[in-house]
Amino acid sequence: MIGGLFRVLFGFIVACLVAGAATVAFVITPADIATLPAALRPDRLSSAVTLSLLAATHSAIFAAPLALIALVIAEWRCIRSWVYYATVGILIAFAGFGAEYLNEVGGQPSIVNSYAMRAYLAVGFLGGIAYWLAVGRRTGGRRGDERAARRRRLAPDPTGGETTVAM
Repeated sequence: MIGGLFRVLFGFIVACLVAGAATVAFVITPADIATLPAALRPDRLSSAVTLSLLAATHSAIFAAPLALIALVIAEWRCIRSWVYYATVGILIAFAGFGAEYLNEVGGQPSIVNSYAMRAYLAVGFLGGIAYWLAVGRRTGGRRGDERAARRRRLAPDPTGGETTVAM
C-alpha cells in the first residue's frame, strides 16, 4: 500500500516535470538556445531550467486533484493502457486551458488561439505518457500483473465463448 503510494507520487512528479519542460519548450525553443552565442547559452539554458521547474510546480498544484481522481480509478481498475493516461493528461491540460480562459479580463488579449491550444494538447499528452512510462505500465502492482496474465491467457472466441491461448 505504502509502496504503491510512493510509486504513484513518483510518477506524478515525473509527469509534472515533463509537463513543465514541455511548457517552457513552447516559449524558449531549443532553436532559440542553439542560435545564441556560446557565451550566452548557459544563462539562457539555466533560465529555461528554472522556468521549467516553476511551470512543473504550477502544473502539479493545478493537476493534483484531477490527477488524484484519475489515478485512483486507474489503480482500482488496474488500467495499464497508455491511451488512458494520455487522454487523462490531455483532459487535465484542457481543464487548465479552460481555467485560464475563464479568468481572462475583458478587453485583454485572449488565450484562445491555435498555438496555445497545441501547447496545452502537447503538454497534456506528454505528461500523460511520461506518467505511463514511469509507473503507469505497472499499475495495480501484483494484482494488476495477475489481471494482465489472465487477459493474455483468455482470448475471446469469435463465437462468443472464451478460449485458452497457449503461451
